[in-house]
Amino acid sequence: MPHFSYRDGELCAEQVPLSEIAARFGTPCFIYSRAAIETGWRAYDDAFAGRSHLVCYAVKANGNLALLHLLARLGSGFDIVSGGELERVLRAGGDPARIVFSGVGKRADEIDQALAAGIGCFNVESAAELRRLERIAGALGKRARVALRVNPDVDAGTHPYIATALKESKFGIAHREALAVYREAARSPHLQVTGIACHIGSQITSLEPFIDAFTRVLQLADSLRVEGMDIDHVDMGGGLGIRYRDEAPPAPEQLVQALCARIGQRTLKLMLEPGRSVVGEAGVLLTRVEYLKYGAARNFAIVDAAMNDLLRPSLYDAWQDILPVRQQSGSAPQTFDVVGPVCESADFLGLGRSLAIAEGDLLAVASSGAYAACMSSNYNARPRAAEILVDGSRAHEVRRRESIETLLTLESIPPE
Repeated sequence: MPHFSYRDGELCAEQVPLSEIAARFGTPCFIYSRAAIETGWRAYDDAFAGRSHLVCYAVKANGNLALLHLLARLGSGFDIVSGGELERVLRAGGDPARIVFSGVGKRADEIDQALAAGIGCFNVESAAELRRLERIAGALGKRARVALRVNPDVDAGTHPYIATALKESKFGIAHREALAVYREAARSPHLQVTGIACHIGSQITSLEPFIDAFTRVLQLADSLRVEGMDIDHVDMGGGLGIRYRDEAPPAPEQLVQALCARIGQRTLKLMLEPGRSVVGEAGVLLTRVEYLKYGAARNFAIVDAAMNDLLRPSLYDAWQDILPVRQQSGSAPQTFDVVGPVCESADFLGLGRSLAIAEGDLLAVASSGAYAACMSSNYNARPRAAEILVDGSRAHEVRRRESIETLLTLESIPPE
């Protein structure tokens, strides 16, 4: 993980020891490195080397306002999938003209909200959605900029829950049907056809699926231009993976260079929507060992974080490294399942981990910057964890820990 390293035997975020963060803000908590986030985004932006482009951070990966504000200041665009994410981006200072709105289930009120904000483009995912957008834009006297999200039926080679470009997927418009839907859009005075969108999945660790999908998208782009639809951009989504264990995904620069090489002389802006590869390795989940429980079959390290804080291991059978905050010298490691206090057998952060630890020790679950805090819940009436942003030698609380009182304020008991 960039910007997380051991200093004098203690794991630090940039220049701040994690034990200091635990003492100040408590555990569990998520810790993010500002430098790592900025480095992750710039890896994409710098790779374009002057070619017309827009890097739209995928807000679903982590929508904390402080992180969005950092990215907005860098000039990032944003890929959103809900009205709530739109409001987050606007409050963080994002430029609405650099927002693309994806997602299969846009509600009428969300479309109203996005048109009022003046977003850059709607990535339309069905003919039914296109017709709803046309009706609403017409009623408001507006012209909506649209791209169709095309499903190229490409196997991204990733977990089935995060593969989005197969013909069985709920996402996008089938490649063979896209031209007819584009023709319908082009006939409307309330719609402006501006591009093609595509997103094939998440945690992809090779370039081949991207290239296969891009080849199909460029063929469609050429067909649209022949028919007089002067599209100005191709949005290839995100999905580039990170290293959780032994994966070796290509670098952002390799992806950008491969796509740019295939555009050739076409005058098309290239857009990307990275999320995990910008923030995934920029964060850790800090947790404390409450108990060590030894059994005939398995040993358990019971910690104060749980599946409600980090769902990926339970949902995706995901593997994330678990590191002791303080390196132990001379202690023999033992094998533990690192589990939480939630009343589910699926409540684990890591199974079969070799650790030299004692009760009260701190552990850091690596690569927890993406799809962690944003997927957390209040299951078992557990308040959600605090979020901390480290900037050099300073640590800022960018989301306060919830309290039990916070959880109860929206509920009421009806009168007898």
